[in-house]
Amino acid sequence: MTEPVLSVSQLVTSFRVGGRWAPVVDGISFDIGARETVAVVGESGSGKSVTALSIMRLNSPASSRVEGSIKLEGQELLTLSQAEMRRIRGNDIAMIFQEPMTSLNPVLTIGFQIAESLILHRSLSRSEAELETIRLLEKVRIPAAKSRFHEYPHHFSGGMRQRVMIAMALAGKPKLLIADEPTTALDVTIQAQILELIKELQKEEAMSVLFITHDMGVVAEMADRVANRTVVMYDGQVVEAAPTEAIFKRPEHPYTQSLLAAVPKLGSMKGRRRPMRFTIVDRTTGQSDVPAEVPDTVKEAERPVLEVAALTKRFEIRSGMFSSVKGRVYAVENVSFSVKSGETLALVGESGCGKSTTGRTVMRLTEPLSGSILLDGVDLVKLGQSELRKQRNRIQMIFQDPFASLNPRMDVGTAIIEPLLINNLASRSEARDKVADLLQRVGLSPDIVNRFPHEFSGGQRQRICIARALALEPRLIIADEAVSALDVSVKAQVVNLMLDLQARMGLAYLFISHDMAVVERVSHRVAVMYLGEIVEIGPREAIFQNPQHPYTKRLLAAVPTADPARRLQKRPVSNDEIKSPVRPADYVPPVRQYREVSPGHAVMIWGEEWEQENPMGTTAYWSLNN
Repeated sequence: MTEPVLSVSQLVTSFRVGGRWAPVVDGISFDIGARETVAVVGESGSGKSVTALSIMRLNSPASSRVEGSIKLEGQELLTLSQAEMRRIRGNDIAMIFQEPMTSLNPVLTIGFQIAESLILHRSLSRSEAELETIRLLEKVRIPAAKSRFHEYPHHFSGGMRQRVMIAMALAGKPKLLIADEPTTALDVTIQAQILELIKELQKEEAMSVLFITHDMGVVAEMADRVANRTVVMYDGQVVEAAPTEAIFKRPEHPYTQSLLAAVPKLGSMKGRRRPMRFTIVDRTTGQSDVPAEVPDTVKEAERPVLEVAALTKRFEIRSGMFSSVKGRVYAVENVSFSVKSGETLALVGESGCGKSTTGRTVMRLTEPLSGSILLDGVDLVKLGQSELRKQRNRIQMIFQDPFASLNPRMDVGTAIIEPLLINNLASRSEARDKVADLLQRVGLSPDIVNRFPHEFSGGQRQRICIARALALEPRLIIADEAVSALDVSVKAQVVNLMLDLQARMGLAYLFISHDMAVVERVSHRVAVMYLGEIVEIGPREAIFQNPQHPYTKRLLAAVPTADPARRLQKRPVSNDEIKSPVRPADYVPPVRQYREVSPGHAVMIWGEEWEQENPMGTTAYWSLNN
């Protein structure tokens, strides 16, 4: 039998906590064969990233201890000296991380950083290293690689920065590539490009891949049909390791079942008119609740809670404080939509499309250039600050990062009470009673009021933020990527909570997200944004079952599906970056026209030249905007 490229046996990684050693990874074992991909899946805190760092021996020796065995082609890595291990890193084993911007030096050009790796690991001269760097950049499908050699990391998009990291990892021609959540921070279309790129490069370079993720859809895309193995980690241990096909068809451990149940499957809402709760599987017993459609609370006859018309927001670009305008960022351009009581309108698109700016402008956290924002018939744009403050009681916002949204020096009880006291809506004793009620509504115990944000998990912190948003009894909640940073099972719990609250309280949601599978589950209507404009809007079923605009089709095609049978399907990889919304100072936006496909379903009319440039629908760049 052929010796595995990597063999991990009874690995135990411990960290010193309070004078004692606490195991974070506890006795895990797995092998990776030649040219195989093994997926390690689990939620935050399961120990999967610590496992990767232990293999690379990147944990601090002063505060960590690694025991067991880690063999690379039969060579024990744990007994090597630091100097010997440095020769292994970059040459035989390479690693790409979740956030490429923190992995690249912002003051050095990307060409210099890759060339430096080549000089160090392959002893090339400076000129040879530069030529090889350009070859590597071309290999990872970076357009105009030669001209981009001298550019800095901030000149690249997130997807292109991750391609640079992959090029750097390939520099030493490694036998094993460790990819630690390399697509988590990326939009769905960029994620699809990176996954396809890694699969193609694996074949070209004959590498083995250890792919770490919390997303079962990504596992299905990446797990190799020959390798057979998916390793599921929970609380520092391997709870299930089996052929990938079996993991998806017949998961045995309750935790694996809970992960799969929480994954939204694109197309699962076909034929359903109303949003639907996620199935929650108990990770210890395997018992599950019965998913149910959310009761219909949309009040069709009433005037919409929110009416946005011709909303426009541009940011001026100047070369100096007193210089003239050199250009403008067309962040939101002539956007119109409405949201009714009890309804969820999802605003979807990639990073930079303007959806978050739209949400902030509706709140008037950012001042619009023009347009109207009617909240129950009152135009927020025309209000002064004192009047606006009163109206904001009825419109609240939940942000993506709950930790950044909470004051770390303020206990959660005070954080929730504060809006009530500031707006004179309750006395301190009344506010305390209301806080207890709000915490119970969001599934938390009232006993936690004296605890601080750092004492909670991400999902619990987001529940606290939801409780704070509900304190003022708003009519509308803007959820700006409110579940994007959460693990898949926690995401399912928070989404279920939001749907339950909507059904009980008749809340209107403006749900901002790039996750199309979650959007399909929670929304009544969907608006698709691209470069500051809505290109398609309509009922959720119409958008998902009958998408009209090529960009909408591209978003839907890029969603990873938790189905291993799809991993053999080859998807075209786009080498292009998302176009910039920056325009010259004298730019005049073209007049857009829409056609109605069906009742309530409208799509922006695009020209034939768009179709000619994008025959596969894989690149969402209009010649109109070039």
